[in-house]
Amino acid sequence: MINFLKKLGPGLLFAGAAIGVSHLVQSTKAGAEFGFGLIWALILCNFFKYPFFLFGTKYAHATGETLLDGYKKIGDYVLIIYLILSFVTIFTIQAAVTIVTAGLAIELFGFSTDITIWAIIIILGCLLLLLIGKYSLLDNLIKIIILVLGICTVLAVFYAKINSDMIIDINQIIPSNFEGIIFLVAFMGWMPAPLDVSIWQSIWTKEKISINKTIDYKTALYDFNIGYITTVVLGICFISLGAFVMYNSGEKFSDQGGEFAGQLINLYTSSIGENMFLIIAIAAFTTMFSTTITCLDASPRAMDKSFELLGFRRLSGYNFWLVILSAGTILIFIFFMSEMGSLVKIATILSFITAPIYAILNYTLITSKFMPSNFHLSIKMKVYSIIGIIFLSSFSIWYITLI
Repeated sequence: MINFLKKLGPGLLFAGAAIGVSHLVQSTKAGAEFGFGLIWALILCNFFKYPFFLFGTKYAHATGETLLDGYKKIGDYVLIIYLILSFVTIFTIQAAVTIVTAGLAIELFGFSTDITIWAIIIILGCLLLLLIGKYSLLDNLIKIIILVLGICTVLAVFYAKINSDMIIDINQIIPSNFEGIIFLVAFMGWMPAPLDVSIWQSIWTKEKISINKTIDYKTALYDFNIGYITTVVLGICFISLGAFVMYNSGEKFSDQGGEFAGQLINLYTSSIGENMFLIIAIAAFTTMFSTTITCLDASPRAMDKSFELLGFRRLSGYNFWLVILSAGTILIFIFFMSEMGSLVKIATILSFITAPIYAILNYTLITSKFMPSNFHLSIKMKVYSIIGIIFLSSFSIWYITLI
């Protein structure tokens, strides 16, 4: 059992990165505003994005390379586009997840109410952990975090249901007003995660293989599926929490990360009971901390690899990009805190619009001549992937025609 657990890692890191803003913030808001009416969006997004996230694991195992190496084979222009999109979003996304984590830290630890100070402490703490422990520490830490997160979240849902007199209505809803559509786009864009996280998945998989060469594809697939199913189940849990606690209550969540964190904890404890404070606070904090540290690890790895492949070795180096991302995020906290809401909306909408691009790129690679014959897709998987591309493209076009 211990040896098997040692082989797990990249799939759980995927779960750690995915279960963050999309779950704690977006899914809880979906439940609060629409009850169980957006379950369809959660299920469809997870279903149609699945193959493209899986291709990160598949490509790394089949070729010993990351998806970024594959993008390089398609053409340098693909890597350049990826870098431009990354520069637009990585600092904003890191700041967004960290600020929510900081708000939850205030509620859980409480020795300072200054959210900027807490955000800087969290970023510097994660920076030190990654500089000292690197992938091995992150690999071991995430297993504990996901376990604690899962147990606390399920307990919270159980107690929320007991303390709620809400009648569960499974009628599904498509928002009709512009504000609702914008929320739906953000929800689907980051559910379970932006598709460029498939690149992180390939990087983590390659790193895991380099540490433990006995891992075969079957084990890696099992690891990935555990992580992916965990994101789906916990997504439904957070929608349920929002529905049981807030739906039809007349209350609305704040768009400010710090205020949202306090409001979330207070609403849960007032509805479920003060004795549940610790469980709620730990579940929420571990949710966001896992996202904060996995994002802080993955983005520098992707930037390092991209610049290395493009021949800019002076701009490559994991530690270099780790420090750059940390410093840039801290500068956002200090100088652009008031613009966080707008920055996050830009990042989520970009994630939604670019999803078909990453889906097409990943499918192109996985069906290309670079893949060994024993890793070729079945006809069913090809059809599944093509339908997924059509689904993601259709929703992106639909959104663009509305704005």
